[in-house]
Amino acid sequence: MPIHHPEDFHQAFAEAFNAGDLDALAALYEPEAVFVPQVGPTVTGIEAIRAALSGFLALKGTMTLNPLSVVTAGDIALIRGAWTLTGTAPDGSIVNLSGRSAEVARRQADGTWSYVIDHPHGAS
Repeated sequence: MPIHHPEDFHQAFAEAFNAGDLDALAALYEPEAVFVPQVGPTVTGIEAIRAALSGFLALKGTMTLNPLSVVTAGDIALIRGAWTLTGTAPDGSIVNLSGRSAEVARRQADGTWSYVIDHPHGAS
């Protein structure tokens, strides 16, 4: 789903995540975007982001994302949100994660928007 307004990122991300759609999640990012997973080093590029997100999708959980603010300056947007994720760990235990995110998005040549930086705990 192409993003036409920065305010649409959180809904699109939550819908794709809850559907377990890794392709739809990866489509939200620029090819050389940066993602900051909760555990481990920052990753760069779609394949590395796909790998990091697949770990979260493996929890087969439900994510809620509540937008907190969107500030746009020309072709750049700073997006903040509060999120929760409830899922199941490989050992069957319940996993509850939450945070306040900070993302940077950029308008693309075709007018759509893509993540450049996604830091799920960047505003915590």
